[in-house]
Amino acid sequence: MAKARKGTNAPKTFNNNMSKKRMKRKKPIDASYLRNIEPLTDNQKVMFDEWDAGKMIYAYGVAGTGKTFIALYKALCDVLGDNTPYEKIYVVRSLVPSREIGFLPGDADDKSFLYQVPYKKMVQAMFEMPDDASYEMLYHNLKAQETISFWSTSFIRGTTFDNAIVIVDECQNLNFHELDSIITRVGQDSKIVFCGDAAQTDLVKTNERTGILDFQKILQTMPEFSLIEFNIEDIVRSGLVKSYLISKINMGL
Repeated sequence: MAKARKGTNAPKTFNNNMSKKRMKRKKPIDASYLRNIEPLTDNQKVMFDEWDAGKMIYAYGVAGTGKTFIALYKALCDVLGDNTPYEKIYVVRSLVPSREIGFLPGDADDKSFLYQVPYKKMVQAMFEMPDDASYEMLYHNLKAQETISFWSTSFIRGTTFDNAIVIVDECQNLNFHELDSIITRVGQDSKIVFCGDAAQTDLVKTNERTGILDFQKILQTMPEFSLIEFNIEDIVRSGLVKSYLISKINMGL
């Protein structure tokens, strides 16, 4: 779990003249384990290019277009690479409609376990591993070395994310107050990425449903952000799923 930043200090130097930041980079799992993944559609390429240009990203639109997959892949490339300031990935989302998970058993990681499954599957597609057992070990090591962790919006108050990439997924299920709280948690040498589709919100109250649209208007005025809209042509899921999504969209449902 991330710790709140308290002040700003110069990197601590160890006996071997290696800074604390560089020491953290000496991890068992690095970028050499990653597959080389290329964009499949025009808007996916835009997201790759804008990421590489240093932009914060707000990726929105049709489901099944790879928004979250690309965000997680590019985040892993940066965090596991040698020449970026990023050390950790935080996946932040609302875990349940009530946005409170206190009634669930276990600690924060236990409470969010079921919601980690889709991301675990995504990560598996990003690494070259000979079998499932090898991947399970790799994923365990990624979490053990704190490369990736999962946060509920219920736990971010008072925390500052430094040297991190924050992926806010399913952001359409967050109200304006939550979105505002998350973006103001971004600290030094960090990047934040929002992924979602306002048409798929689980929120019921009108004032909460419109929060994402108001938030989007603010980001549109900020030069740090690139807003990328994904559409039907960007759907990359195959067969029945793609056909269903296209039919659903065409019917306005």
